[in-house]
Amino acid sequence: MNNRPIGIFDSGVGGLTVFSEMAKILPNENIVYFGDTARVPYGTRSAETIIRYAKEDISFLRTHDVKLAVAACGTVSSVYSHDDGSLLYTGVVDMAAQAAARATKSGRILVIGTPATIASGSYEKALKAIDSSLSVSAKACPLLVPLVENGYTNFGNKITTEVVKEYLTEFIGEVDTLILGCTHFPILSEIIAGVMGENVTLINPGTETATYVKELLESRDMLAAGGSHSFYVSDDKVGFEKNAALFLGERFSGSAELVRI
Repeated sequence: MNNRPIGIFDSGVGGLTVFSEMAKILPNENIVYFGDTARVPYGTRSAETIIRYAKEDISFLRTHDVKLAVAACGTVSSVYSHDDGSLLYTGVVDMAAQAAARATKSGRILVIGTPATIASGSYEKALKAIDSSLSVSAKACPLLVPLVENGYTNFGNKITTEVVKEYLTEFIGEVDTLILGCTHFPILSEIIAGVMGENVTLINPGTETATYVKELLESRDMLAAGGSHSFYVSDDKVGFEKNAALFLGERFSGSAELVRI
């Protein structure tokens, strides 16, 4: 048993989709969530800047003595590999790719993400490593993160629906599996599913990552007997709390602490 917390970080509220799945699958884990809301979005930044931000985010989580750091961000997971051996670390790309490869029947998969994620080719590489015969399409959707961060998330929202149509109409009927390659995007699942149709399976990286983390901690006898959650942001505390209450409901404690990193 190891009661040290799991640390989760993202550029803003999108990582709450990973937190939500983690809290469901691992209800006894203590979790520290950090949203770098002062510097959102990460997906339009250079790789060098994203790596610097990720290192600073992990340094903050280390001050809470976390036993594992989770990059709840498709962009960070695509361009940064924390490999110094001093802290367990995982991103969201590999688990989502494995789930998509299992789910597809036609072998045609679409990945949507931020410009940085799509430019990295991370999902395509992961999918091709699993099965080289897979046909993988990719689409950068830069407007979706700001829409989520500003609360344009409800099913039927005309603005967000039109943006999703603009990005995805060309793929309707062409793929049977879609990876939500940014952790903000599961918040728009209903809208995306409505545009793509019922025959397309959506892959939520949060679900797959939480399942992987459970297996990892079990294998190392590192599960906890707790269940406390704490939230930190680098800016816009009120906006984060509003969105967190909407996305998480009772899983959100009702407050977040503002910190500088």
